[in-house]
Amino acid sequence: MSTLAVKPRPAKKPGAEPVATAKQRRRNAGLGLLAWVVGILFALPLLWMLLTSFHSESDAATNPPSLAAPLTLDGYRTFFGAGGGPTPWYALANSLTASLVSTAFVLVLALPAAYALSIRRVRKWTDVLFFFLSTKMLPVVAGILPIYLFAKNTGFLDNIWLLVILYTSMNLPIAVWMCQSFLAEVPVALIEAARIDGARLPQILLRVIAPVAAPGIAATALICFIFSWNELLFARVLTGVVAQTAPVFLTGFITSQGLFLAQVCAASLVISLPVLAAGFAAQDKLVQGLSLGAVK
Repeated sequence: MSTLAVKPRPAKKPGAEPVATAKQRRRNAGLGLLAWVVGILFALPLLWMLLTSFHSESDAATNPPSLAAPLTLDGYRTFFGAGGGPTPWYALANSLTASLVSTAFVLVLALPAAYALSIRRVRKWTDVLFFFLSTKMLPVVAGILPIYLFAKNTGFLDNIWLLVILYTSMNLPIAVWMCQSFLAEVPVALIEAARIDGARLPQILLRVIAPVAAPGIAATALICFIFSWNELLFARVLTGVVAQTAPVFLTGFITSQGLFLAQVCAASLVISLPVLAAGFAAQDKLVQGLSLGAVK
């Protein structure tokens, strides 16, 4: 009876694995150091703006700027109207209302549209997606005049609900595009099981699809909120005093005469806090949502 010849495995060279591990550790350490450097470079403007906001106007305007200048809260006092100037509370409330309400409308409209384009696909759904994305290619300046004339003739100038409608229409295409990619990752078996149990489309969207695609929906909502909160052109042209938003209020500190750098830095930080807080609170959902479907 013949036996199969088994070739002996070559002996491992002593010290081979430690060398490879050392190289990998040095590579990881280098990548970590590079990541820290890049992160610090991205954070430097924000840190510099934070430091400038605590300086007086004369110290903030020096060139080169002084790091050892005395700190003061005058910029924040001016922003909150301590010197008898306008207060930002109405502008912040308007921005919060327009951003939250428009984001809610976007999600209500985008989820059924994404369902029709990803799970119950309509004919030529790729052309529909391209049409949605092509609407973002139109410059905002090209549509500002007809929108202004429409708002003037209908009495919607300086009305917060006009901004809600505009922000909804502006963010809806990108929301449909994002939600379509997220909903395409939902297992079809779950939806079929819900249909067998007698669930209708609203119940399927709320109780089956929404929990599974929650990270993607959260990422879409956060991006729409940021876009709405930061929008300036429409708010600058279409609002005055009643519906003035926070970015428009911020531009009021920029004048042709006098110093305003410390006040602008203080106002920018305060106005950026809601977006930073929302991003920090939903950072895990944002990362999961933006990476959903990236690894099969």
